[in-house]
Amino acid sequence: QSIAQEVVGLLCMVLLTLTALVANTVVMVVILKTPLLRKFIFVCHLCVVDLLSAIFLMPLGIISSSSCFNRVIYSIAECQALIFLNVCFISASILTISIISVERYYYIVHPMRYEVKMTIRLAVAGVIFIWVKSVLITVLALLGWPQGNGATSASRCTVYWSPGAHKKIFVIIFSIVCFVLPTIIIFAVYCSVYRVARMASLQHVPVPAQVAAPRHRSDSIASQVTIITTRNLPLPRLTPERFLGSYKAILTLVLIVGQFLCCWLPFFAFHLHSSVTAGTVGGGHGEMVVTWIAYSSFAINPFFYGLLNRQIREELARLRRSCLNRPLGQELCLSVSEASVPENFLQFLQRATCTLETHASCISPSPRNRLDQTKMGFPIPGQVPEESS
Repeated sequence: QSIAQEVVGLLCMVLLTLTALVANTVVMVVILKTPLLRKFIFVCHLCVVDLLSAIFLMPLGIISSSSCFNRVIYSIAECQALIFLNVCFISASILTISIISVERYYYIVHPMRYEVKMTIRLAVAGVIFIWVKSVLITVLALLGWPQGNGATSASRCTVYWSPGAHKKIFVIIFSIVCFVLPTIIIFAVYCSVYRVARMASLQHVPVPAQVAAPRHRSDSIASQVTIITTRNLPLPRLTPERFLGSYKAILTLVLIVGQFLCCWLPFFAFHLHSSVTAGTVGGGHGEMVVTWIAYSSFAINPFFYGLLNRQIREELARLRRSCLNRPLGQELCLSVSEASVPENFLQFLQRATCTLETHASCISPSPRNRLDQTKMGFPIPGQVPEESS
């Protein structure tokens, strides 16, 4: 039974590593090859971090976690290098996810401010901040390590191998900086997104028939803008569209925040518990399990932050079609209504709140006004522009 468990565990670790390699490479190549997708610079950076983790960190994690490699011996320098990669890549990945959440917040709630302030210089500064902070945290982890030509087995090469009073301090700082604060940021951001979702669902209810008609009708564009007296309107009812919008908002919040917590909460909870209850912990089955649950984030991130994006998925379908020389009619590409719920819902919110910066009302035009707008060739003031799918 133990041999079967070891084989199954080894296969799962190898499968996660291969998935992280392929998925992150695909998303990164699609973003870099498509000029219109290069605005997803932080998503591309997340794929780079996760790809580096899949190349360097996860194979070393397989050697440290599987009993098939019990005879592998690490020197002090090799073990320090493994700890450096572990802490640095984990910090960089989590900090990048936090910045992506903040970027989405401004993209949705303050789209005009986002278009003005989101520049290449700001993006590069964000990437530099991520790596500087990750390296500083890693240096703190390596303080107090023994010097010399000592060695240890691969299974004992953990942050607890070098005992010291500062290990407890490091684990607490590491957990606060790389888990507690990012969790608060992510949760607060997507709660704000949920509130915007409710506002958008209220703004996109059908317009009531009680409208104030102008006395003198003309053919100008201004005469086609409907003036609604909001104080005389009844309270909006819970329509199916509003219910679906709230459901998608909750689903988006649960998927993104839930995936982050499921991957990283066991890892940091285990290390906090170990550092508080015991001074020295030398590996073990529990640490191996929570470590690979955390490593699974490297394989899941490209799906949640890359392939769920409709634009990235469409470009991937075009690249696949060009490689297979398929005709245009056979392209496997999802429409807006068939695309994934989280990313399309975020794009819907960005369109629905595009007028929040100017404090204008997002009023759905009537079929007549929409037809007149199409004929005239330019938008009616106050109307939310729609993307062509």
